[in-house]
Amino acid sequence: MSAIVGSGDFSYEAEGNWGRGPHRPEFGLVSGVACDSQDRVYVFQRFPRSEMMVFEPNGRLITTWGDGAFEQAHGVWMSEDDILYVTDTNGHTVTQWTCDGTLLATWGTRGQPGVEAPFNRPTRAFRAPSGEVFVTDGYGNHRVHRFSAEGQLELSWGTEGTGPGEFTRPVHNVCVDERGRVLVLDRGNDRVQIFTRDGEYLDQWRDIAMPQEMLIDDDNTVYIIGGRLGTQHVTMMTLDGELIARWGEYGTAPGQFVGSPHGMWFDSRGDLYIIEVEADNRMQKFVRR
Repeated sequence: MSAIVGSGDFSYEAEGNWGRGPHRPEFGLVSGVACDSQDRVYVFQRFPRSEMMVFEPNGRLITTWGDGAFEQAHGVWMSEDDILYVTDTNGHTVTQWTCDGTLLATWGTRGQPGVEAPFNRPTRAFRAPSGEVFVTDGYGNHRVHRFSAEGQLELSWGTEGTGPGEFTRPVHNVCVDERGRVLVLDRGNDRVQIFTRDGEYLDQWRDIAMPQEMLIDDDNTVYIIGGRLGTQHVTMMTLDGELIARWGEYGTAPGQFVGSPHGMWFDSRGDLYIIEVEADNRMQKFVRR
């Protein structure tokens, strides 16, 4: 089954049953998704077990790995050199993996939450072009952390609140744009906050209900997904915060969302993969037209 969503340059054909077949008749509760340089798709499943599932672009399952390595799957981010950065909320860790499931590094201590210090239920890790890694932290803290490429903590910022530089739980996602600005999804406050790499507040974007995931493409279009019941959205914006396009509606048909979209990635041709975390078997591919 398929449906057309969006408009203009951001029109997509929704494939609501992508990834299903005899090998995988349905997904469990999936939390994150990313693509590597060969457009293979990495789907991070939370229940019935936390593991990474790897698919061909056509939806054929290649392999799974990581069963037993995670307490609760949350976010996944793929670097240009095909290194996965994975956040485990209940495990209180950020881990680095090769695409075949070899563990490279662990930041934080599994099972030991930090008070303001890394990590207390972290949500997303992002490696900037400089090699620095920024982590939103997350459900237990109201913090953003900056690490060196070697994994040394360099800086943390953020306190609880609704003002500039403050966050409510969860601090959910982080990206760095071509201007070197750090964009942070302050989900509970329905906004994107923008900082320097040193945590200096610069600006904010409002009118974004419950933002969950954010990516920036090679054309500097910012993609944000999220929303509450009745306000589910896929939003495209410029780096100046100007709205380019927005689509999304409630429902179970292809192209619709039953809950808040939680994870997103695009491949080399601009196809989108979007997952929802509030119901089982909610994973869709959106083929760019």
